[in-house]
Amino acid sequence: MPDPDPIDGDVYVSPRYLAGSTFTGDPALAPLLALGWDLHHDEDGNAYLTAPDRKVRLGFLPEGDDDGLWRINAYQDRFGPPAWGVSFNDSCPTEFVTAFTTALAQAYQDGPDHYLAPPDPKDPELAAFGAVVPLINRGWKIQHPRWGVLELQTPDGMAGLECTTGRLDPERELTTLQARWYMWGGPKNGHARWYATASTNTPIPLVKAITLSVSDPAPLPRWKDDMMRGLREYARLTPITPPPPRVPTPLDVQRTAPRRPPALTTRSVPRWSTTTTPSAALPAGRSGPRR
Repeated sequence: MPDPDPIDGDVYVSPRYLAGSTFTGDPALAPLLALGWDLHHDEDGNAYLTAPDRKVRLGFLPEGDDDGLWRINAYQDRFGPPAWGVSFNDSCPTEFVTAFTTALAQAYQDGPDHYLAPPDPKDPELAAFGAVVPLINRGWKIQHPRWGVLELQTPDGMAGLECTTGRLDPERELTTLQARWYMWGGPKNGHARWYATASTNTPIPLVKAITLSVSDPAPLPRWKDDMMRGLREYARLTPITPPPPRVPTPLDVQRTAPRRPPALTTRSVPRWSTTTTPSAALPAGRSGPRR
């Protein structure tokens, strides 16, 4: 019987923040499409999803103006500026986007108090710490403190998170990398590096969905030949299907032959007989005391 859910790849990549993109948006779009969100495309092949209440919009932009492949905005007023925005670039592992859209789908079902809920205004920094806890619990290290920035990195230095405190420009948060949350992974130079941003009022559970996925120790499946060379050099690749055991050659058999235990041999065991044995025909020894 064929496997109903075959693994899409020939290697497992670990750590997962070095897996790179799968170059397909379908898995990340699926949670929102399942809720009946409206989907349409433009003439360039970009895809747009809109929530039924028109207060959340997603763009999958392979033909966009920059490397921001995914852009998700939410609105208190459908005709006003975004209340919050999240973006992922074209090198980001698709699983991180899927984790976010899955959490967004649940928040949307729960209502505006969830998908439009800003961090606690009384102590926004303490509320934000809830999204950082998964990283600390999984071994990410707090870096040398910088004024106004909480920074964590993985022990190998190949992924990190920056959370900026204080007041930020709302427009720059939505149009640049100078957002409240900035996550990255991969080599510092080259196209293999990915990033994700989230603006100030992004609900903390949605940010936490990203940090949980990024720091998950489980590897991700990939096709080795489709991975960027810059990632293959740093990641650990494990074949999904282990190679079959090697068939021993005649030389291998010859080398192991002397190590074989000796074969058991048979020996005759005398049966009971009335025939006098040779030892019985010999004269009996003297049994008396010696002089």
